[in-house]
Amino acid sequence: MQGIRDSGDQEKPVAGFEKLWVWQKSHELMQEIHSFCRKLPRDERFKLRDQIERSSSSVCDNIAEGYTTYYYNDKIKGFNIARKEAGETQNHVRKLSGKNYLDAEQSQKWVERYEEVIRGINGYIRYIREKKGAKR
Repeated sequence: MQGIRDSGDQEKPVAGFEKLWVWQKSHELMQEIHSFCRKLPRDERFKLRDQIERSSSSVCDNIAEGYTTYYYNDKIKGFNIARKEAGETQNHVRKLSGKNYLDAEQSQKWVERYEEVIRGINGYIRYIREKKGAKR
């Protein structure tokens, strides 16, 4: 997606989901992971690299999809999928560390940052459920 650029050549949040801190954090993590994956050995290209790139992308993709859908149940479904993908990404991060591609300190940082994203997703799901209950 192309956003409006400011003088610092940074994209400004335009879409509603881009203003969610949980989307911003998951997107930042995805960018870091994709950048790191460029350094992985070629034989991991269609193994671990592909898996972690897909799951990390899917977190922010499903947050965006959940946010932009109209129906409450679809919103909750999108955020539930994002939460599962965040957990899967945490598992892939631990695999990177277990295979000695990633040091333990960085592994721990990414896992903890994904825990923060998961807490944010849980909070948004609670918010949607409360909002849905108030509409009845």
